[in-house]
Amino acid sequence: MASKVRIFRQPKNAMQSGQAATHDWVLEFVPSLARVADPLMGWIGGGSTTQQLRLKFPTRDEAVAHAERQGWSYEVELPRERVMKPKSYADNFRFGRAENWTH
Repeated sequence: MASKVRIFRQPKNAMQSGQAATHDWVLEFVPSLARVADPLMGWIGGGSTTQQLRLKFPTRDEAVAHAERQGWSYEVELPRERVMKPKSYADNFRFGRAENWTH
C-alpha cells in the first residue's frame, strides 16, 4: 500500500507578523490510522511513526520529485497569496477621516 503525503507551505505564525519560517515546502504523511488513548497512561498515540516525520524542501518541485521517487501518492496544497494593504502613519491624522480619532 502506497503512503499518502501532503505537500504544503507552512503558514505564518498567528502570534507574529514575520514571515521567517514560511519559505520552505513541507512534506508530511497523512495519518492512516486513528489516534487512540493508551489504556494505561492515557496518552494519545497512533500506530504509525510516520506521523512524526516532516521533511522540508526549498521548492515545491523538489518535494513533488521526492514523493514520486519514493512512490508515494501526494496532494499539493497551494498557499494563499498574502494581500498587503499599504498604510501610512500620517493617515491617522488626515483631515476628513471616516472614523473618529478616539485619543
